[in-house]
Amino acid sequence: MRTSLARALACAGLAMIVTACTTAPPEVDTSPREEPSPSPTTPPFEPVLAPRLLSEMDLDDKIGQLLVLTAQGTTAAENAALIETHRPGGLIYFDANLTDAAQIAELSNGVQELSPVPLFLGIDQEQGLVVRLPVGTRFPDAMAVGATRDTDLAALRATTTAIELAALGINLNYAPDADVNTDPNNPVIGIRSFGSEPDLVAEMAVAESEAYAEQGIVPVVKHFPGHGDTDVDSHTGLPVIDLPRDTWEAEHLPPFRAAVDAGVDAVMTAHVLMPQLDPDEPATLSSTIIGGILRDELGYEGVITTDALNMEGVRQRHSDGENAVLALEAGVDQLLMPPDPTAAVAAVKEAVETGRLTEERIDESALRVLALKEKRGVLEADPVDSAAAEEILTDPAHADAARRVADASVTLLRNTDDLLPLPPGTRVRVEGTNADRLGPALTDAGLDVVTGDADAVIVGTDTAPVHRSSAPTIAVSQGGPYVLGSSDTDAFVAVYSSVDVSLAAAARVIAGRIEPTGTLPVGIPETDATFGTGLTFEKD
Repeated sequence: MRTSLARALACAGLAMIVTACTTAPPEVDTSPREEPSPSPTTPPFEPVLAPRLLSEMDLDDKIGQLLVLTAQGTTAAENAALIETHRPGGLIYFDANLTDAAQIAELSNGVQELSPVPLFLGIDQEQGLVVRLPVGTRFPDAMAVGATRDTDLAALRATTTAIELAALGINLNYAPDADVNTDPNNPVIGIRSFGSEPDLVAEMAVAESEAYAEQGIVPVVKHFPGHGDTDVDSHTGLPVIDLPRDTWEAEHLPPFRAAVDAGVDAVMTAHVLMPQLDPDEPATLSSTIIGGILRDELGYEGVITTDALNMEGVRQRHSDGENAVLALEAGVDQLLMPPDPTAAVAAVKEAVETGRLTEERIDESALRVLALKEKRGVLEADPVDSAAAEEILTDPAHADAARRVADASVTLLRNTDDLLPLPPGTRVRVEGTNADRLGPALTDAGLDVVTGDADAVIVGTDTAPVHRSSAPTIAVSQGGPYVLGSSDTDAFVAVYSSVDVSLAAAARVIAGRIEPTGTLPVGIPETDATFGTGLTFEKD
């Protein structure tokens, strides 16, 4: 057992308060929940270990807890210098850090062993487009979940993901996305959003957040105050969302308000400029938006993290060190991926020394971080079993859960002359996006995939329009369904995702193996396909 400050306090100074210094993960299942948790009568969490930890820390330790740095390499040894130098509150994993289940679990165990205070080990595992794990279950994107209208399926997606993350020693997920995708041309959100209606997004985001938390994984609802009404990607530029405040409150605030009301663990800021809320600074650096609206008006008391500070959307006006100070002044608690951690720490320390920031302000954020670690069991967690991780990630029940979500999401938006479903053995030619994977799925569904003349042509698409071929033509839309209006196909099937289970679900609908039950979670401009549209097969 490591002798970190946290474990020393837990096992020695608090022996009469806590019953054990290690906790085993509970038995869990992926069945739908009967009722939401926590209930409104759940008493607020009162930290015990966290204040003791804070009292033992010097200023460098406290500032360290506010840092979430990018993990290095694929081994704990490659992170030793980073952890020793900065004593970060957390690390974030990316594809380059991860190879297989055993390696990821061993990496997690190793970096925790090196850290004097247990780390948040985070990842962007939204599912669908945004995943980092090279292993585990792949679920459809959030918009597909929105198309199901089923919060139990949202919870199932999050629960299954959480179980797999926990098996790998990952204790925080930068998900769910609570952005309301009101711009069909949004280049960075799109199908990462549950939809275009705030109430739907709110219900799904809260359901997923609660499911993550129930499994001990910290959910991070993002990106406040909303990234859904922009045609600029904040990774490469600064989006400007010039909405009147009343429009923003009606269309983009509700999911975040619902998350705050539900007591969500953490909220991520957006690198967006909203001139009618704050004309001077992007939300991440805005005292008006973070301190004024999120903290004071909405009453949010949980952890606030920046989006990645190496993104261009937040680096256009100030130095990297100044950004760290401005974010803390705005009310943020954690600085995610500062491009130069040394510069960030130096700037924050200088701000404390000159009185621009008080040490009490640093204490406030450090305590929030430590208290959340205590609440989710991070401070007392055992190492994970690297030998068992692969078995957990390949549990057949997890694949079945992904299939259930995908099957329920398929939305039939056009079916001229009742073309679908196709009879068994129909000769089909497959073209377009992901034809190499869609073809085998159609074969499995009982259709005859050919390369020449065919009875029907099935065309996969992401964002490009699909046009009628010489044979009856069916579009399988794997991105946003907005290309419906510019496509003149005989049938149009939307699955909102390109993962294998979504392609298989599309194939089963086309072949009549399952009914299309999804309904549009967005409206499609210049068409009759409004929010809630969804066709079914005609019954005799």
